[in-house]
Amino acid sequence: MQLALFDLDHTLLDLDSDHEWGEFLIAQGLVDEAEHRKRNDQFYADYQSGTLDAVAYNEFVFQFLKGKAPSALKALNDQYLDTIIRPAMRPKGIAAIEKHRQAGHEIVIITATNSFVTAPIAQAFGVSHLIASEPEIIDGVYTGKLAGEPCFQAGKLHHLHAWLAQHNPDQKLDNSWGYSDSFNDLPLLNFVDHPITVTPDKRLHAHALDHQWPVENWSVRAGVWG
Repeated sequence: MQLALFDLDHTLLDLDSDHEWGEFLIAQGLVDEAEHRKRNDQFYADYQSGTLDAVAYNEFVFQFLKGKAPSALKALNDQYLDTIIRPAMRPKGIAAIEKHRQAGHEIVIITATNSFVTAPIAQAFGVSHLIASEPEIIDGVYTGKLAGEPCFQAGKLHHLHAWLAQHNPDQKLDNSWGYSDSFNDLPLLNFVDHPITVTPDKRLHAHALDHQWPVENWSVRAGVWG
């Protein structure tokens, strides 16, 4: 197997799909604006500083899903995809995915953002393999809890090894690439043969320069890092 791993938020997208989902719910009048924005913004700041409690954050996001069936939320998710996500899909990200596809590489989007938000986004990028944090579903409805370990920091490697055990039983990787903007993804980038930093945050940018990793700017906004 030759494997290309893509982070999602601020890598393939020009925004953070988890944080923007919260803003979308506010705009739709579906959550309390002041309280939801306060908590959403604080969690996002924690993510950027590398101190995020990923379980607490996912369960904050999942409170809106609690007691609902996935099918009942499809129209809302489709609206979010069409109005917020599609305009933020980075052309250079689309081109990188296509380059790996043409080379016959296995392509995986691996993200800390939950699969409720990101499964339709992966489909929009034409990527069939998604590794993400998972909301718990019991008796056909969301419980508001996280299922298993969050797909965040070293948790991405945990989920990746589980994915490889299922999709690549001989565990042999001939070559691997990893694309990310975030210092939180350092465990993942250290795992792959070819780490590529994309519109990196300040800490990852400095690390990339120190280790002579490629630094690429995929942002559609000139001069703006992810």
